[in-house]
Amino acid sequence: MKLQPKKEHPKEKSRLHPRNRHRERYDFKQLIAVCPELAPYVTLNKYDDESVDFFNPEAVKMLNKALLRTYYDIGYWDIPENYLCPPIPGRADYIHTIADLLGSQQYGKIPTGEKIKCLDIGVGANCVYPIIGVKEYGWSFIGSDIDTVAIASAQKIVDENAILKGRVELRLQPNAEDIFKGILQKDELVDLTICNPPFHASLAEAQAGTLRKLTNLTEKKTTKPILNFGGHPNELWCEGGERVFSANMIIQSKEFASNVFWFSTLISKQTHLKMVYAELRYAEAVDVKTFPMGQGNKSSRLVAWTFLSPDAQKEWVKARWQE
Repeated sequence: MKLQPKKEHPKEKSRLHPRNRHRERYDFKQLIAVCPELAPYVTLNKYDDESVDFFNPEAVKMLNKALLRTYYDIGYWDIPENYLCPPIPGRADYIHTIADLLGSQQYGKIPTGEKIKCLDIGVGANCVYPIIGVKEYGWSFIGSDIDTVAIASAQKIVDENAILKGRVELRLQPNAEDIFKGILQKDELVDLTICNPPFHASLAEAQAGTLRKLTNLTEKKTTKPILNFGGHPNELWCEGGERVFSANMIIQSKEFASNVFWFSTLISKQTHLKMVYAELRYAEAVDVKTFPMGQGNKSSRLVAWTFLSPDAQKEWVKARWQE
C-alpha cells in the first residue's frame, strides 16, 4: 500500500464535550494493554497511523469492548450479531450534555449518585448509555426496549458487571406504539429521559445512510451496504422515521408531565426541528432547550423539554437532588 503524506491530526476533537474521555485520538497501545483481543484488528492506515478497519463489524465491536473496559470498568460486553454497535464518543457526549442541563438547575453543580434516575428509551442490546451514566455520574437507569433479544443482551451486560448491578433495571415495552406508558408506573418519578430514535423511515433509507457513512469514512464512493456499526431494524428505522417517532414521543410525554423533570431526544436532521418545536408548542411545554452535538463529519442536536413550572422545578431539585 502506497502511503499518503502524514496526516496532521488536531490534538483534541474540539467538537466533543470538554469532559468527554475520547477527545484525543485513540491510544491503541493503552487499549491493547487493557484488552489484548483488540490487537489483531489494529493496523496502519494509508497515513501510517494506527487504526481499525471500520468496514469490519468485528473490528468495530472489539474497539468498543476495549474502550468500555479501559474507560468505564466494563469487564464483559457483547452484543448479538446484527445489533447496533454504537460509537462510544457520541454516546458519551449526550450523557455529559444532559448532565450539564441538570447542573444548570443548581448553579452548575451536576447532581450525582443513584438518587438521579434516568430512563433510556430504546436501550438496545448494547446498554451503552447506562454504562456511561453510571460510571461518570453514578446515576441509576431504567432501560426500555420493545425487543426481547435486546433486553436479554443488556441484562447479561448488567449481570456480568459489578458497577452496573443495582443501578440499571431493564424493562420490556409490551406495546410498540407506547413510549412511556407500560414502562413508567403511575407515581414513578424520573429526573430525565434520553433517546436516540430510529433515524430512518425504511430499510432502503437506512442502507442509503450507511453507504453515505462509509463513503465519508473511506473518501471513496461505496455501493455495497455493510452495516459496520450493525443495527437491528428496530434500532435503525420505524414507520415515519425520526420525524414521526419524535412527534409521538412529545405527544405522549404530556401524559407524564409531572413524572419527569426533563424529557430529551437526539434529532439528527436539521429539517425536523421546525416540526419538533411546533409539537412542543402544541403540547404546551414550559421550557425547551436545544444543544448542538457533533462528532467527526456528523452534526445533530439534543432537544430537551419540561412541563414543570419554575416553582415546580425548584421544588423538584430541593426534594430529590439536594442532600
